[in-house]
Amino acid sequence: MTATTEKQKPRLHQKFEQEVHAALKKQFGIENDFAVPRLLKIVVNMGVKGAVENKAKVDTAARDLATITGQKPTIRIARKAISGFKLREGMPIACAVTLRRDRMWEFTDRLFTVALPRIRDFRGVKSKLDGRGNYTLGISEQSIFPEIVFDRIEFQQGMDITFVTSAETDEQGYALLKLLGMPFADKDQH
Repeated sequence: MTATTEKQKPRLHQKFEQEVHAALKKQFGIENDFAVPRLLKIVVNMGVKGAVENKAKVDTAARDLATITGQKPTIRIARKAISGFKLREGMPIACAVTLRRDRMWEFTDRLFTVALPRIRDFRGVKSKLDGRGNYTLGISEQSIFPEIVFDRIEFQQGMDITFVTSAETDEQGYALLKLLGMPFADKDQH
């Protein structure tokens, strides 16, 4: 007989199942458990400034993104040539990662509890969602993540973090992210 070991769920996922799920169900009067808004995936995108002149910058950004997320990013290439920017079709210009399941929950937990509070003079994030319950957060530098060794940073690089939810409205998406711990600046605007 072999004993099966059940893997521990990430802390934020446990919080969602034990507290947030029931709170959202009560707040919006949802009867079906599957209709309760939930986090589907997180897309982290780094558009690399200066990738046209120096192709190694994309590799460096991809290395940093892999360190932050724990997953190898895909390199995004230009779809069109734009002569004004000296950009040719097929040139690498960005890198992105799509996080799901445990990696998504662990990344979200680290972002809310460790990375965002490390921003100098941090007063919260804006509460503007996209109209379909999804939220995109722009970060100006990768050094707020503790996984990045400060001495190994070759250049400051920003990123966009998109939280894709199953919420049907901005109000539901806002409530989900707020209950999970997103530090919104404006108090209960929705």
